[in-house]
Amino acid sequence: MKAARMNRLFGTSGKCFDVAIDHGMFNDRGFLGGIEDMHSAIHTVAEAAPDAIQLPPGTAPILQAIPGKTRPALVLRTDIANVYGNPLPRSLFSEVIADPVEQGLALDAACVVVNLLMLPDQPEVHAACIQNINRIKRACDLSGMPLMVEPLVMQDNAKAGGGYMVDGDIDKILPLVRQAVELGADIIKADPCDDPEEYHRVIEIAQGVPVLVRGGGKVSDAEILNRTKVLMEQGAKGIVYGRNVIQHDSPAGMTKALMAIVHDSASVDDALAMIS
Repeated sequence: MKAARMNRLFGTSGKCFDVAIDHGMFNDRGFLGGIEDMHSAIHTVAEAAPDAIQLPPGTAPILQAIPGKTRPALVLRTDIANVYGNPLPRSLFSEVIADPVEQGLALDAACVVVNLLMLPDQPEVHAACIQNINRIKRACDLSGMPLMVEPLVMQDNAKAGGGYMVDGDIDKILPLVRQAVELGADIIKADPCDDPEEYHRVIEIAQGVPVLVRGGGKVSDAEILNRTKVLMEQGAKGIVYGRNVIQHDSPAGMTKALMAIVHDSASVDDALAMIS
């Protein structure tokens, strides 16, 4: 049942904090900071007890081997893309792993996640993502597996800093989020917009599908906590943060601080005090 798996993610509060540790899937050296030792990274975050941890099939068993009933739920990354880094490769792709839903079931995932990428002047990548979603959607429905779609609007990789740069233009984010909803997403994982106070528009366009906000690049503690507070007040159902947790000096402390904001509406000052 999808409802049972959704409950594992959103619990009694109806909110979710998913820590993304799936960056190694994308074959970029810059993404490996803080996760060179996946056993250590996963156990450290799991002990801080977020609602979920997002992992690829190769390292998901590390999480699922943790004994007890309190380990975080697994969100399984099911696609691979080579759209990061600067310069971009000559030929871009986005492909789903073999039998993604079956792998999710075998790994006892609570959800599977797939990208819906929008890169400047790269319509073929967007088309491939739509094909990936169409391929996985029906299998999710038949198996009772929630489908998280990740609509990501990116800036041109030729800009300073290279890949993984969020384009926070809300007029680009809104139609891509809506497309993900129309394709059948059970959960949306979307970028923040330039003005977090406008995020209620993203929530509205999602038509009741819960929206989790992506963290993006590493920023200061105060900035990520303040942004999270505003986004939750705007109606987000949670967050999916990676580098702001795994590259932090205290991943456990940052996890606890973010959990307090997401689930308990803690103030930013109280959340900051939890980081050590």
